[in-house]
Amino acid sequence: MAQISSTLLYSAFMIYLFSTLFFAMSISDKKRSEAAHTKKWGKIGFISACIGFAAQLGYFITRWIASGHAPVSNLFEFTTFFGMMMVLAFIILYAIYRMNGLGVFAMPVALLVIAYASMFPRDISPLIPALQSDWLKIHVTTAALGEGILAISFVSGLIYLIRTVDQSVSTKKTKWLEVILYSLISIVGFIIVSMAFNGAGYEAKYEIMNEKNQAVEVVYEMPAIAGPANGAKLDDAFGPLFSTPSWMNGVDASKKLNTFIWSLLAGAILYGLLRLILRKRIAAALQPKVNMNSDLLDEISYRAVAIGFPIFTLGALVFAMIWAQQAWSRFWGWDPKEVWALITFLFYAAFLHLRLSRGWHGEKSAWLCVLGFWIITFNLIAVNLVLVGLHSYA
Repeated sequence: MAQISSTLLYSAFMIYLFSTLFFAMSISDKKRSEAAHTKKWGKIGFISACIGFAAQLGYFITRWIASGHAPVSNLFEFTTFFGMMMVLAFIILYAIYRMNGLGVFAMPVALLVIAYASMFPRDISPLIPALQSDWLKIHVTTAALGEGILAISFVSGLIYLIRTVDQSVSTKKTKWLEVILYSLISIVGFIIVSMAFNGAGYEAKYEIMNEKNQAVEVVYEMPAIAGPANGAKLDDAFGPLFSTPSWMNGVDASKKLNTFIWSLLAGAILYGLLRLILRKRIAAALQPKVNMNSDLLDEISYRAVAIGFPIFTLGALVFAMIWAQQAWSRFWGWDPKEVWALITFLFYAAFLHLRLSRGWHGEKSAWLCVLGFWIITFNLIAVNLVLVGLHSYA
């Protein structure tokens, strides 16, 4: 059953890739008709996305059967599920608005999320006692669904900014837009370096003392830029260049920080290569291809927040606090994951207030949608890889 699950996930990934290509062909077709939803390639792209989602849903069900619990208990499973919820949100919003350009950006982001997930251990393991609760599937799946819908607001907002920000001169807006694109490219960079070092079989071993003052071996799969704060090398591998800050607790804290640093470095190299090839800002190169209705993009981003925000609030805060009370006898404990869930909630609450009460539409709204997804991404990547707490997946 586990093998069937893996095959279905791989199939879903490939179908999503083809869906992206079909959507790209729909907006580059010079003979396209006035109604976007009647275009042949757009329809094929949408049908492909639906088939890919069905395959990924099959992965989710078969992995659940193989493991005996909802497959959202580690970073690989949660991130994969998050990508699936993003595709589901895209399918629903595309069915309403029929905007092919949305698929050109939404499907690649979902692909990045799933590819990012595949870089983490995929072994099926039994649940630890703390996770053996029905609240696992209730809390985590609802929170991931809310984040998946909110991710579409980011996609729509990003398209809006690429379309409307003046690229003829260098401004703060163009620079921040490049930073956003660089952050996406960093995920690609992480995937590339992970595959490269895993393929080469690279390992570097350190011995550190855990919280019980016991010697524990930590194995790095990437050259150590950031080494353990109080660790001893067990081989003559490269590094480290510096030690992990002492406030970062946990056996794998230095390893997580090292992975995060490699992602940023690989992203910087890849971004630099793209700039050399394009000979212009990436957003400037994309702008001529983004010929979509700005008002419709603005509406899609707002609708995604209006739907995703209450679902996220229910899953990430309400259900989470109920489970926390049962598991730890307290509703709130200022764990890093709890703090960032609260920050996410407050941010999107402020977004809705500014949009409905202050009239923040168009470009202001788009920037907020992009920033909101950055907060979600920070919660998913940095909080899990760098900060240590009760909720850390990695």
